[in-house]
Formats: sequence, C-alpha cells, structure tokens
Amino acid sequence: MLTFNFLTILILVAAFLASSVKIMREYERAVVFRLGRLLGPKGPGLIILIPGIDKMVRVDLRTVTLDVPPQDIITRDNVSVKVSAVVYFRVLDPVKAIIDVEDFHFATSQLAQTTLRSVCGQGELDNLLAERDEINTRIQSILDKDTEPWGVKVSKVEVKEIDLPEEMRRAMAKQAEAERERRSKIINAEGEFQAAQRLADAAMVISSAPSALQLRYLQTLKDIAQENNSTTVFPIPIDLFSVFLNKS
Repeated sequence: MLTFNFLTILILVAAFLASSVKIMREYERAVVFRLGRLLGPKGPGLIILIPGIDKMVRVDLRTVTLDVPPQDIITRDNVSVKVSAVVYFRVLDPVKAIIDVEDFHFATSQLAQTTLRSVCGQGELDNLLAERDEINTRIQSILDKDTEPWGVKVSKVEVKEIDLPEEMRRAMAKQAEAERERRSKIINAEGEFQAAQRLADAAMVISSAPSALQLRYLQTLKDIAQENNSTTVFPIPIDLFSVFLNKS
C-alpha cells in the first residue's frame, strides 16, 4: 500500500514538473499569461509555470524568410507582369507580436503582398527592370514602418523574379536588336569618317612631296608582284600622254 501511494505521488510530481517546467532556447522567448493577464516575456533558460493558471506562447526570435508568391501587377504603362519577392524579418518585441496582432507571420505576409503590388504598380516597366535596388528599398521601408507596432523588424526585401508576357519579351528582343544595329551603324560611320580623314591627311603629305607618290607607287607594285602571282603590271607614266593632251 505504501509502495502504491509512493508511486502515485511520484507520478503526480513528475506530471507537475512536466507541465510547469519549460526550457527556452537562446533564440526563444515565452510570453506568459496568468489567469489571462500578461506577466511578460520569460527566457531564455529554465522557467516555471503554475499548471492550470499560467499559459505560455512560444515566440521565435530568429530571422524568418518569407516567400511572397507571384503577384499580378499592371504597371503605369499598362503592362501586365508577375512579380515575386522574398522578405526577411524577425521579432524584436515578443509581447507586441502576440498581443497587438493575431498572427504576425500571416499579417506580415499579407502586408508584403499588397505593398509589392502597390509599389511595382506605380512605376513603368523599364524602371521596374532597371531600378530593382530602389524598389527593394522602398518596399522594405514601407513594410518596416507598418510592422513596427507589431514588434516586427523587416530587415531586407528582394524582388526575386519578374515574369513578362511572351509578346513583351519578343518586343523587347526586337528593341534590343534595333539598338545594337543602330550602334553598329554609328561605329561603322565613325570608322569611315576617320579613314577618310586619314586619307585626306596622307594626300596632303604626298602633295607636298611628289617623290612620295612615286615611292608609294613602287610599294604598290611590290605588293602586287607577290610569289606565285600570274598578274603582270606595266607601269606607264601619265606624263607620256601630256604631249597628246596639249595638242588636242
């Protein structure tokens, strides 16, 4: 009989300790309520609760990676795109995160989706593609300001993917191709201009020294009379025809 009573007492003590003793990790806090009234955050380490009287809500203080699903957005220049993002946030005040909002994780997710649609819809497609850093900063600033009353800190926002319609992709590819062709024509024209300018400078140098033209002529003959070349060139000075031209 004494053994049975001892075992019963031992089981009750073990059950009491199991329900009253909690261990909080370094990155966790326990928001404790006693008869519905807030006692405050507890932890990390060992905390003791009164069974049936104290209630505990465990809060993780580590950074949470929130994946924002693709959102259908119409930009200011009436282009439909799908934009997805990722949000990094953590709880700074566990009491506010439990008392001031029903589910801070769900609330932050919904707020991130609406903010992403609002910010991306205010700009044009070119700005959305070229100014991602500015868009990330704007979204992060808005989210951080709106989640501050909940004890949540949004540390970073990154626009992950911008999905364009197939028609818009083809149009952008044609635009890029036309831009490349324009640059190619400009570079070619600049090369022709520089070559013509160099030829004009060379002509002025040769005109100041007539013997240079004869040397250039001989150099040209040397280039033509290469090895295994069947072409034969007979140079005829143009001065031989000057007599006939004068008589005519």
